[in-house]
Amino acid sequence: MKVIELKETITASNDRDAEVLRESLRQQGTLLINLMASPGAGKTTMLDRTIRDLGGAYRIGVMEADIDSDVDAVKLAALGVTAVQAHTDGMCHMDAGMTRTALEELAAEGGHDLVFLENVGNLICPAEFDTGAGKNVMILSVPEGDDKPLKYPLMFTKSNVLLISKTDTISVFDFDFEKCEERARKLNPDIEIFRVSAKTGDGMDAWEAWLKDAIANWKASGATAEGAVKEDSHA
Repeated sequence: MKVIELKETITASNDRDAEVLRESLRQQGTLLINLMASPGAGKTTMLDRTIRDLGGAYRIGVMEADIDSDVDAVKLAALGVTAVQAHTDGMCHMDAGMTRTALEELAAEGGHDLVFLENVGNLICPAEFDTGAGKNVMILSVPEGDDKPLKYPLMFTKSNVLLISKTDTISVFDFDFEKCEERARKLNPDIEIFRVSAKTGDGMDAWEAWLKDAIANWKASGATAEGAVKEDSHA
């Protein structure tokens, strides 16, 4: 398991860099999932459960982005997946350049069908920078409250999937699922929402079915794009 030190890429062309990276990953057949959440929402626990449930069906890599420490990468590497710890030099997010650097380290360990980027824990900065991911997934835990779409609208707007986690704690916390989901869909009508508990397994089947479909569709889109390029080259 490698630990790499990253510096923030200050560039006005981040969106262009991200699109180039995304297309490169599409051609490789590698789906990059940008996983975002606040500290304590359960990102690593959710990854741990998801990876275990997938049972080796895919070649999986994980990039753990943190300001410091490598505890999460060590935990996930123990599951048999390729893991890279990315230190962000105090920055509160990953951008496309930083993601590419981490991916290059990960690629040295072999090809992957699925790569998770566990972004730095907060609900503000990560939503502002395109990492080049194929899909953006955010986690909101029940203990955080159902008002977060009102407080951090950009995160919900940018995410393809919302995982409402720690549903097993609903008896302890005042959380209104319907109200939270209504607020999220008002910001993003296309967002997919799953109520899940990594502890009990409730709702994990639906989330993992979505993930499997996303991988298949990503690979198919890459194959279609490659075929189109070959046709153009022979025209």
